[in-house]
Amino acid sequence: MDPIIVADRLGKSYGPRVALSDVSFAIAPGEVIGLLGPNGSGKSTLLRILAGYLPPSSGEVRLDGLDVVRDGFAVHERIGYVPEDAPLYDGMRVAEFLRFMARIKGLRRVAAARAVGASIEALNLGAVREAPIFRLSRGYRQRVAIAQALLGDPPVLLLDEPTNALDAFQVIGVRELIRGFAGRRTVIVASHVLAEIGRMATRTMMLVDGRLLTQDAMALAAAATPRLCVRAAGAAEAVRACLAAVAGVGAVEQAADGSFRVVAAPRPGQEPDLAAAIAAALVGAGFALSELAPEAADLEAVFLDLTRARRAAA
Repeated sequence: MDPIIVADRLGKSYGPRVALSDVSFAIAPGEVIGLLGPNGSGKSTLLRILAGYLPPSSGEVRLDGLDVVRDGFAVHERIGYVPEDAPLYDGMRVAEFLRFMARIKGLRRVAAARAVGASIEALNLGAVREAPIFRLSRGYRQRVAIAQALLGDPPVLLLDEPTNALDAFQVIGVRELIRGFAGRRTVIVASHVLAEIGRMATRTMMLVDGRLLTQDAMALAAAATPRLCVRAAGAAEAVRACLAAVAGVGAVEQAADGSFRVVAAPRPGQEPDLAAAIAAALVGAGFALSELAPEAADLEAVFLDLTRARRAAA
């Protein structure tokens, strides 16, 4: 299947400041992509370029075969975009605002009415459809912003920090909504919250200092070097020394709670039972072992590893 979005060596500079540098990727139809990075990493700049609202300084983007700069009007018909802190017309009522946005998108009266009804239903806005926007909670405002992005049934959605400042229940609602788009729409969700991206996305790209570190952090997490969480009673330095001396141990890190994270050393073709070796070493040295469990690699570990490597190479 041909990709619906292809970015080729994108760059964006504001005078001497480089916001994006040599960013390339491809996204297949129906993927929910997490765009992860700290504040100021270039996520919003990238989304604005993909939406056709900001021209790149170098490189190009094609969406559904269209150049986002030269074919801007046609691209806008295929995209629903929700910027961070999306501006809404507070003086309008919800349904009124959505009808207004539908007409701006070129939908005629009957088609606009159908599109508004479908968006209100998809976002569960029926209870507030006649409410003034200025009276809405933060969660409902975010739903209205996403509802306007769905008008016209665009195949691509670009969402910039969609769960920012929402409470726990609102976050869950938006998360489930976005996950429900998988397979039916192509979605790019930008966020600096690792845990949320991991729960929403089918694939995660990581952007730091304007550079794309990986197109698939989840695959890196799955293939990460095995790690074990170890707790043992005894002097911390003595426990650390005992762990470090075990064959097959590559690194030992002490956590704030007193536990140790043991990272296996890469040994191609030789996979010893590291847990058994650690248990035998600690017990044999007289330490009381209270926990020894595998620790699944997560996006946080991948993000930290890639960031350290990137900054060490800079």
